[in-house]
Amino acid sequence: MFKYLSYLFLLLSLSVHSAHAIMIIGHRGACGYETENTLASFEKAIELGVDMIELDVWRCASGELVVFHDKFVDKLTDHSGYIIKKSLEEINQLRMQNNHSIPTLKEVFDCVNRRVKIDIELKNRQVTPLVVALIEEYVDQKGWSYDDFLVTSFDHCALHEFKALCPHVKIGTLLGSIPLTLGAFADEINTDVVILNGDCINQAIVTDIHTRGKQVFVYTINNPQEIQEMKELGIDGIITNYPDRIIQ
Repeated sequence: MFKYLSYLFLLLSLSVHSAHAIMIIGHRGACGYETENTLASFEKAIELGVDMIELDVWRCASGELVVFHDKFVDKLTDHSGYIIKKSLEEINQLRMQNNHSIPTLKEVFDCVNRRVKIDIELKNRQVTPLVVALIEEYVDQKGWSYDDFLVTSFDHCALHEFKALCPHVKIGTLLGSIPLTLGAFADEINTDVVILNGDCINQAIVTDIHTRGKQVFVYTINNPQEIQEMKELGIDGIITNYPDRIIQ
């Protein structure tokens, strides 16, 4: 009888775990449909029902935070050069596909207006204090919540610095591969979310991270079969170019 009840409890636990809601995160907005990291892309992601948008932030030469992924503007605009060496005035003259402009982070905040959460990827440590200041401004002066934000980076030093300056905002550690110690590093840097590359992920690391009380997100998953595989692993959030492909 005890064995039967234990088995039943296990089945129920697995059922509940597999049915948990997955956070849908629009990669650079909904960049499968609109030019990445543009206001149009973020609006499209919100229209498609995301829980969060993901974006990338640099500090430009005149000091403003601009939303752009690449280090160089060559690939995505009609000009060339480093994004960080251009002033905001120069950046405003650049045009991407379909005549889109590069927005500032402040413009994105105003566009989103708390309709969904915002995942801000720090591209380097130089942006960290500026992102903290802008978040604090919107929390203190515009009624936003610290829970409206997630700050992420491949630069773990930048994350450590951010957390020291702004402990109320959750941080997410981006990884390109599986660490030898699985999720142990997450305790060391006190991250809230571990964001794994979908090309190298397995049940062992997902389970280990969950055991440590942290969430697991995965990037960038667009194929329906891969989406289903991520669900079966018990992932908490999927970053995707096509948010409408993730059906709860």
